[in-house]
Amino acid sequence: MSDTKKLTVNGRVVEFTDERNLLEVIRKAGIDIPTFCYHSELSIYGACRLCLVLVEGRGIMAACSTAPAENMVVQTDTKEIREMRKISIELLLADHSVECPTCSRSSNCALQKIANRLGVTEVRFKKRENKFAIDRSSPSLERDPNKCVLCGDCVRVCREIQNIGAIDFANRGSKAQVMPAFNSTLGAVECVNCGQCAAVCPTGAIVPKQDGHRVWDALYDKSKTVVVQIAPAVRVAVGEYFGAAPGENVAGKLVAALKLMGFKHVYDTSFTADMTIFEEATEFIERVSHKGKLPMFTSCCPAWVKYAEIYFPELLPNLSSCRSPQAMLGSVAKKVLPEQFGICRDDLVVVSIMPCTAKKFEAQLPKFTVEGKPEVDIVITTSEIQQMIRSCGINLNELEPEAFDMPMGFATGGGVIFGASGGVMEAALRYAAEKVTNKPLASVDFKEVRGMATRKEAEVSLDGQNIRVCVVHGLANAKKLIADIQSGKEHYDFVEVMACPGGCISGGGQPVGATDKLRVIRQKGLYAADKAHQVQKPQDNYLVTRCYEQYLGGGPGSHESHCVLHTAYQNRSQLFDAKIPAMRGTAEKRLPITVTICAKQENCPGQLLLGMIASYVKEHGYSDRVDLDAAFSSRESQDGTLCVTIGDQAVERTRFTNANNTLEQLQNQAAFKAITAAIDAGIAALA
Repeated sequence: MSDTKKLTVNGRVVEFTDERNLLEVIRKAGIDIPTFCYHSELSIYGACRLCLVLVEGRGIMAACSTAPAENMVVQTDTKEIREMRKISIELLLADHSVECPTCSRSSNCALQKIANRLGVTEVRFKKRENKFAIDRSSPSLERDPNKCVLCGDCVRVCREIQNIGAIDFANRGSKAQVMPAFNSTLGAVECVNCGQCAAVCPTGAIVPKQDGHRVWDALYDKSKTVVVQIAPAVRVAVGEYFGAAPGENVAGKLVAALKLMGFKHVYDTSFTADMTIFEEATEFIERVSHKGKLPMFTSCCPAWVKYAEIYFPELLPNLSSCRSPQAMLGSVAKKVLPEQFGICRDDLVVVSIMPCTAKKFEAQLPKFTVEGKPEVDIVITTSEIQQMIRSCGINLNELEPEAFDMPMGFATGGGVIFGASGGVMEAALRYAAEKVTNKPLASVDFKEVRGMATRKEAEVSLDGQNIRVCVVHGLANAKKLIADIQSGKEHYDFVEVMACPGGCISGGGQPVGATDKLRVIRQKGLYAADKAHQVQKPQDNYLVTRCYEQYLGGGPGSHESHCVLHTAYQNRSQLFDAKIPAMRGTAEKRLPITVTICAKQENCPGQLLLGMIASYVKEHGYSDRVDLDAAFSSRESQDGTLCVTIGDQAVERTRFTNANNTLEQLQNQAAFKAITAAIDAGIAALA
């Protein structure tokens, strides 16, 4: 090729073309230079200084931030470089919580591996004495600042891939930390629980919250009957821990391992993925037929749902009201199994094995509980179940495969492909195309929505009506898509969103170190499993149909199915970076009221609204029974849109479109009257 250039690495001539830095060229030559802060899918940071190389005529440089050049002569290992790398590692170890035997990343820690590789056998520097508090506030993730090496991978994946920025660098020098804003906790900020920070963290400073001990407690309790469901994406990833090839479907062996561990029944979440399509595709057809809210967005991904609740509450009516497959199986199991097993509902424990840390957040939501008790009791990730299997001395690869338990173990290929980006859309199209035309599909494959492209589009004719669909993964990409839709640049009827790159196959609970190459392999494993199933269309799952007939009112759209399989969403747009008290009551029972003030918006009308509410509270004699806060958010509001929370309810967003309105005119607006009515109701409820 005419654009091929050459340079020399350790005496060997290496060709390069469009590699973005010297590090990539060196690795192309088969030399693996150690790094912490470099990630091929993120921006260049250049902080860890482990990838130092000697460039002839230019001195020692960081390979990750140095562009390759024609005829460059590079040495990757000298006495000086080796000593500098060892000092860097020793300094990190001196500042690191060295608890390797008890760390969940002990067998896969970059710091441990690099220290061993460089022959670091002692640390010559004084250990840090002060320890930071461990953040366990999130139901999905655990953050230990004492293990952080400040590589910035988590910061960049949160900002660049997910466009959230829930964590960032704070303080300087020896006090530097990666943390949420204003010294807050992960559970209190706009973290969507996707776990991509844990997926890229090299040292275990952020990991999925460990709930395996809760599962053991349930299994050892003889008064409990414990069942478990396995998500589609788990089967093509968990085998990697036991030496199986990436993408290999080890579902049967995993079932066998779980039975050995003491689970009474093992179910396939793909069963309720099929059920999700019954409901979701029916809902879509209804919206199209009766001119309902379009585009309709999928609702299977809890990280995406929470993202929409925080950043785009105006789109919540566009989300499908269907629960996720995990939540559906929990609901159906708690409704059906106690009678079948002859036990009371409280003695049934439903465990989920998920690729996704956000599923932990989803399972503990009050809306997925009955009488205060969750329908899915415990969620563990792929990484957690492999540790549990190992602790039993079970060698997964040596087991004979066993079948899922019926009826919730029977699934179609359409349910299995939910684990890949585009899989939900393809399964829905398999259902809708056949239901609308009342003709069997000539082909069940909709390959236009498959693959790793960040945005995939297709146009499908449903009985003469052209339907435009779109699939997107990664929340930063979702934000761009929403902007195009809201501006009128793009029009779609049906949109699938997955928070994690490539879909659930690279969720925050999967084996760490996923790349696009590995994601494609895992996706292929799911599509191969699809073809291995006797049926590929969700509507052909006769056991789902039977479940509807026996327990869910006959079919999708019934009152019973709506109660068991659907949900509602919460406006979470008032998650704040900080709060400042504006008024504090003295009564024992007080009504909390918060008003958004955007820190980035000049002359934010929230300040005026705060004063209006304070005046109303005083005039009506509510002062002793109200706690009024000014809540600051770095998320700039649109068109002067504000959010007021009264009690635990977000009042519909209030809009002041004319900055020249008089105070009297603003007080007479219907929006302000709605706020004051909610305050009156809240005060009355305290009595």
